[in-house]
Amino acid sequence: MSKTIGVIGGMGPAATVDFFAKLLEATPAERDQDHLRVLIDSNPRVPDRNAAIAGRGPSPGPQLAEAARGLERAGADVLVIACNTAHAFAEEIQSAVKIPLLSMIDATADAAMESKPWRVGVLAADGCRRAGLYQRAFADRGVEALFLSDDAQQEFMQLLYRIKAGDTGDATQRAMERLAISLNARGAQAVIAACTEVPLVLNSDALATPVISSTDALVERVVAFART
Repeated sequence: MSKTIGVIGGMGPAATVDFFAKLLEATPAERDQDHLRVLIDSNPRVPDRNAAIAGRGPSPGPQLAEAARGLERAGADVLVIACNTAHAFAEEIQSAVKIPLLSMIDATADAAMESKPWRVGVLAADGCRRAGLYQRAFADRGVEALFLSDDAQQEFMQLLYRIKAGDTGDATQRAMERLAISLNARGAQAVIAACTEVPLVLNSDALATPVISSTDALVERVVAFART
């Protein structure tokens, strides 16, 4: 477990904290020295990924690539991004460094396949959907990906920005559960929490099918990598 993990974070900060906390919990350790060395660049000033992909704002690619270079210089052996939508810029990030970038998208899709679904519901931000990140990942695995209706997607985006603003209360939780259940009702055999804000409020106990957290899937992939 001697590898150093570089985390490109801050998108948003609470989701990055959630990733780090879950990484600590998932790492077998009896003392401080047993834990992974983790370098975190939490930069909330990275341009909005959804606006950039929609053509309404500057690209975050250059800042994400610079974060990757900084983490590599600081000693990271591997990179992760604690944001699904930012993976639309993964090629730009990977080309900026020599160390590998572990994909949250692939880790999540692989985790979903453990229950052998043929149809999954995906709770993903506008930019993630527009970039086709999970559409390609599940198509490559022979699985149908369902997404929210246009009206429900608008509600979902409003919820995401409420969560980013610190609203993780009961009303927000119930609203997210309703959206997840609507995907179940359309035949989804698993629900993919394909935005790192979703696991902050979605209680999987309320659903009749598994909830695959992209944060948990990336944590599992990082721990497995660190053991190699």
